Amino acid sequence: MTLKAVIVGRPNVGKSTLFNRFAGKKLALVHDLPGVTRDRKEITTKYKDLDLTVIDTAGYEEAPEGKMEERMWQQTKRAIDEADVVLFLFDARAGMQAYDEHFADLVRKSEKPVILLANKCEGKTQELGIYEAYKLGLGEPIIFSAEHSIGFDELYLQLKDLEAKLKEENLEQPEEEEPQDIEQLKKRPIQIAIVGRPNVGKSTLVNALLNDERMLTGPEAGLTRDAITSRLAWKGWQLNLVDTAGLRKQAKVTGVIEKMSVESTLYAANMAQVVILVLDADGVLDKQDLTIARKVLDEGRALVIALNKWDVADKKEALDKLNDKLQTSLTQADGVPTVTISALKKRGLDKLLSAVIKVYERWNVRIPTAPLNQWFRDVQEANPAPLGKNKRRIKLKYITQAKTRPPSFYIFSSNPEGLPDSYLRYLTNQLRDSFDLRGVPIRITVRKADNPYAESK
Repeated sequence: MTLKAVIVGRPNVGKSTLFNRFAGKKLALVHDLPGVTRDRKEITTKYKDLDLTVIDTAGYEEAPEGKMEERMWQQTKRAIDEADVVLFLFDARAGMQAYDEHFADLVRKSEKPVILLANKCEGKTQELGIYEAYKLGLGEPIIFSAEHSIGFDELYLQLKDLEAKLKEENLEQPEEEEPQDIEQLKKRPIQIAIVGRPNVGKSTLVNALLNDERMLTGPEAGLTRDAITSRLAWKGWQLNLVDTAGLRKQAKVTGVIEKMSVESTLYAANMAQVVILVLDADGVLDKQDLTIARKVLDEGRALVIALNKWDVADKKEALDKLNDKLQTSLTQADGVPTVTISALKKRGLDKLLSAVIKVYERWNVRIPTAPLNQWFRDVQEANPAPLGKNKRRIKLKYITQAKTRPPSFYIFSSNPEGLPDSYLRYLTNQLRDSFDLRGVPIRITVRKADNPYAESK
């Protein structure tokens, strides 16, 4: 079984540091400023011989109903409800605070098993804070330091005991039936990053796809700070949806937290296989949107454009503007799929995921050598290569696909340095049209014919 543990506590007690320790890498933003974490972030990992799912949560702060902090707390409460065990962190250096006691009352009401962690215990000055923790009524605290790996062995033993108890309780429960299509289990999940400017509806889109209020949303721009991954099964496909922080113009990015958020978003986009660029239908493909799209394509990722808030848009004006911008300003991947959606009303979501799957299949396509070279001869016959830049006749001998993800090709020539860029663009466009590679970047490299590949012809 997989044990699900949620990390809770007031702001800045070290929750994200502990989460990163479990993950084995820096997946959650960590900073001295309180309140950096806003959404709940989840990973599944192997902790010694334990299968463990760990959830990082926002710190608890009281706030009026409807405010962002109150919505953050609602996310934390849902994570507690879903968990098997609560890892309650407090700062032993700072000592017991009013929020710690208030939080303890709320956790106690959940009736979930609690492991109390006296964090930041790197020296002997924390003894008073550890002593004060007994009044929380949550049991004996573990002397702990997430930063310096103190107390992890004792934490493991308590988690192991809890796993044994849960297994014993579940012995009488019938096992779930195995899925009939075993091949579906073998498919790797598709990594999908959802990017765009602030407040275009990225988190609302993730919630709509999951049919769950998984991500914190609201009228405030820039609510999402970290890249948050959620899993979704759709028609036999396993999808990892990565919600990201909004990307603003570089000159407007101020403050260390926002800079860290931007870095997290760009990393998520670079690691994705498909990127969904979410646009506001009232502000289609402005300069910042185009910059994001070009970065995605330059990194070799498949791209899908989601035109959001379609239910309140001037539809004809928005489509005309989008098509014009795509034709004139985004030529790297002609035919990028565009889907009109309303994340708030949950409209167009199946069309969007269908477009994602289609472009993902194109991104993975491998063209057999025989039809590829037949095509190569045909396009040269229809439009022969011109004289090179050095006025020498260019002979293009053959083509081979070097790799997929994205589709990449080598052309072997007697005079590779002389082939004009305009002819390469012609070959790229013909390749895209002939083999249905619309919407994915194509890379073609011209090499000299005495390359070792030529010998194996």
